[in-house]
Amino acid sequence: MKKILGIVSLFVLVLALAACGTGNNTGGNADGETTEESSKLVVGASNVPHAEILEQAQPILAEEGIELEIVPFQDYVLPNKALAGKEIDANYFQHIPYLELQMSENEEYDFVNAGGIHIEPIGVYSKKYKSLEELPEGATIIMSNAVADHGRILTMLQSKGLIKLKEGIDTTAATVDDIVENEKNLKFQADVEAGLLPQAYKNNEGDALLINTNYAIDAGLNPLEDAIAIEGADSPYVNIITVRSGDETRASIKKLVEVLRSEAIQTFIKEEYKGAVVPVTE
Repeated sequence: MKKILGIVSLFVLVLALAACGTGNNTGGNADGETTEESSKLVVGASNVPHAEILEQAQPILAEEGIELEIVPFQDYVLPNKALAGKEIDANYFQHIPYLELQMSENEEYDFVNAGGIHIEPIGVYSKKYKSLEELPEGATIIMSNAVADHGRILTMLQSKGLIKLKEGIDTTAATVDDIVENEKNLKFQADVEAGLLPQAYKNNEGDALLINTNYAIDAGLNPLEDAIAIEGADSPYVNIITVRSGDETRASIKKLVEVLRSEAIQTFIKEEYKGAVVPVTE
């Protein structure tokens, strides 16, 4: 009997040791999440140019022991939802004014900017006119229904001399109601999703349309050749790597930003997009 009890006790001890040995070296917290970071990063991104730029970073990060998985998104809403839901570690598609607007509208979003990577100048496109000067009285200007882009678009049109905004306002939050001078009596239409603007352009809708560069390129347009006017390279609307608050200190996130700002990636951006996408260094 003692022999049998001894065998049973030994068996229980082996099972206990085996159970202890099934864990990994990352440890865990009360929610079952790992407390040390993984060597894999899952990043959500718009197809063009964000995902393409990330693809160039993949082999460089691999040399640093970081596996980069890219999850493509076709709109501006789902990448932040996926980040909040911890389906991805970071996203790369938005600029700071858009991020701030999203956070103000969604209490569950606790995100931070881990680093700026590039600027995508917005372009003005028209199948009817070859320059802004040719736009007629009462011309219809179509822009996206993304409110965060309206201030940027209106500021650009002001810089081109088409309109004038109220003095002293926050131009990033400007709306058509802030226009105080509009000599051509331009009409503004803002009910088209950003990703559908290239199709509206091809359908010859409106007199002019303002299209984000990533959607223009994705639709086969060349912003430097097809746009009748384009935002300057000094635009403050830098596209950033966005992460959940606290994750900006993760070594793998820092390395991702470092690689995306590296000379190799900057050279790729300059050569691949020929000025339609402008890299930043800090």
